[in-house]
Amino acid sequence: MTADELTRLSLKARAAVERAWNTARSHFPPQLICDRPGSTLAVSLTGAKCALNCAHCGGHYLEGMTPIEKIEAALATGRYTSCLLSGGCTPAGKVEVARQEKLVMRLKSRGLKINVHAGLISQAEIDVLAPLADRISFDMVTDNRTIRDVFGLTRTGDDYIDTYRRLRAAGARVVPHICVGLWGGQVRGEYDALRVLAELGADALVFIVLIPTPGTAFADRQPPPLEDVANVFARARELFPRQSINLGCMRPAGRYRAELDTLAVASGLNRLVNPTPPALRLARSLGLKLIDRKECCVL
Repeated sequence: MTADELTRLSLKARAAVERAWNTARSHFPPQLICDRPGSTLAVSLTGAKCALNCAHCGGHYLEGMTPIEKIEAALATGRYTSCLLSGGCTPAGKVEVARQEKLVMRLKSRGLKINVHAGLISQAEIDVLAPLADRISFDMVTDNRTIRDVFGLTRTGDDYIDTYRRLRAAGARVVPHICVGLWGGQVRGEYDALRVLAELGADALVFIVLIPTPGTAFADRQPPPLEDVANVFARARELFPRQSINLGCMRPAGRYRAELDTLAVASGLNRLVNPTPPALRLARSLGLKLIDRKECCVL
């Protein structure tokens, strides 16, 4: 790796990234999967409503999703082969997806793949969703202060760990997500979340990165420094040498995104959602075959 490919990183971080790259090349073919999820319909079961006012979101991202009452019209276009079912949380930190069991079954009967984002759900809800969902995306947060400061919840990291453990025990194909810089743009609990996942097991891992979003409590924050992101990526590859590590759709735009995507390629991540041109150029220069997919990166 050259300095140009690893912009603005220290020598120590570059060395960590190079180790991650070498580990990935030892276990995966030379390819980069480029997910452009135009064939996945993102559905909010609650419209733009959410009982939480999370510091990083404030319900903003629900506005860009298809409300449940418009799902049939969207599917009638014939564009979609899969659905993400999510929405606003209850005060307890869950999305009431299990109540939509009939909807999930109807979508499955039409041949659609289903990715569910349900949060801190009960065992009864796990028993409903585990056999139905093709994937369950789960935000893994183990740091109590982050849970309190960002989500405003009185839950703890143990609640997240317990839910994840029970999802896996029920046979759910659960894919943990870690938001780098979730605590106001600073790395705080990410390494502990990785440690827990390494102990419990994970078949794949998705990273997203804090977006300072207008109208939210974190509007004036900055995304995490690329130096910190590089070290998180490298630690993840060390702990998960054989698992697919993806960079998901939720990440900042502009120059930061271009440098982040380049970093992801240099770190040997397996999949990028809507990769930027600099990342694609780097991938080609490193001899990676580009494979295009049209659905959510966990499917």
